[in-house]
Amino acid sequence: MPARPSEPTIASLRDVSGDSLARYWTFYWAVAAAQLTRWLPRRPSRVLDVSGGRCAAAAAAAGHSVLEVRDPGAAGDQARPAGRAPKGTVVPVVGESGTLSFLADGAVDAVIAENRVLSRHLATEATVAEIARVLRPGGRVLLCVDSLTLGMALLAERNYWAHLSDVPSAEVVLVPWPDGTITRSFSAHQLRELLADAGLEVEWVRPRTVLSPSTVEHVLAESPGALARLVRTELNAPDPDESLGIHLLASAVRPR
Repeated sequence: MPARPSEPTIASLRDVSGDSLARYWTFYWAVAAAQLTRWLPRRPSRVLDVSGGRCAAAAAAAGHSVLEVRDPGAAGDQARPAGRAPKGTVVPVVGESGTLSFLADGAVDAVIAENRVLSRHLATEATVAEIARVLRPGGRVLLCVDSLTLGMALLAERNYWAHLSDVPSAEVVLVPWPDGTITRSFSAHQLRELLADAGLEVEWVRPRTVLSPSTVEHVLAESPGALARLVRTELNAPDPDESLGIHLLASAVRPR
């Protein structure tokens, strides 16, 4: 499953008492792992992971040959040899995850762009175009981005009212974080347009989680063994409202 990142999203989401919503984040990452498992190809495939190594091990364990891209300068990017999971293989590659210039056209069967990586690549259009280029016809991409809901909440939290008033008409929404980083937020409509403009066909867009943090915290506080049931409920939610949630998850395919 994707490892828990040390990013501002985690630290920023707290309940009204100031607690860190630890139970919710346990649920969040269990859902992320289940969504990835459900999405991965059923046959052994060539998979590119540009998520910073968050999903490579899970994909390899499912029987796939995985290229795990690490941007130059990332911690540990020089010291990780190729590894073998019970069924597949992980090969670490040091390269620019935003350009993928080291890969030929149609080189991979699937791309995983999880862990909000495309929200951290502010020129997202160029990155998505590269993902479309390296996918073979019929190949698919799974991606996760910051939602417009999260972006607007962060702008309001920091009293950026002028920025917030521009959001409804903005084509690109950039959000400054307290730690000095900047990310890009998307509505479901913007995300669909982004993928379509790169020549990809959108299969679905949904929030990462529909169940609210407060609901999850309450249920798990009362019944710690309910995690698996909550994850099943999340995965089987019919037609979730795309405006919900802090992150959007999407699947798209390169037409044959």
